[in-house]
Amino acid sequence: MAQLTFTPADHARVTDAIRAAEAATTGEIYAVFARSSDAYVFVPATVALGLSLLAALVAALLAPLAGFAISALALVLSQVAATALLLVLFAAMPRLRLAFVPQAIAEERAHRTALAQFFAHNLHSTKGRTGILIFVSEAEHYAEVLADAGIAAKVPQEAWDAIVAKLIEAAKADRLAEGYIAAITAAGAILTEHFPGDHRNPNEIPDRLVEI
Repeated sequence: MAQLTFTPADHARVTDAIRAAEAATTGEIYAVFARSSDAYVFVPATVALGLSLLAALVAALLAPLAGFAISALALVLSQVAATALLLVLFAAMPRLRLAFVPQAIAEERAHRTALAQFFAHNLHSTKGRTGILIFVSEAEHYAEVLADAGIAAKVPQEAWDAIVAKLIEAAKADRLAEGYIAAITAAGAILTEHFPGDHRNPNEIPDRLVEI
């Protein structure tokens, strides 16, 4: 899948969608898009070392059967060379690292980033505890809607899960800007139902999509 991108027009559309969604609710909506939730620096060294050791073990076992003799020095040098080659490959292709990251770890890192963004943008400090974060992390193919305590007490998680499922579908189809807009609109409808606005409806959180 090609790298997802947002044009200035996309950002403007998302901002307009947030403003429209918040017009009739005291809820606050914030959108964040992350290229990756972690550098996964442990992957290159771990995988390179593991594969080179495995290759050395196979060579040591098969060489005698084929009538070859491999010296200890040659075995060590081949491991060093294989490790170095794999490290260069991982450095040149960072997205390749994700292929070796267990899904559970990728999801945990993405969720942790979503939480960090939730607090970094003060979604936990709105007057009625009615902030939500719509978060997507591209590398991990992960999306999440995080709702503050005031909302979580009234809105079941299944409502957000339905929004997330459609957001992921939009990302896979390279329509993420439209996906955000649809998610924001759906979230706005939920917030309006449970937290309708009034004449005192200050905008506590900036209306925008942040890319990190």
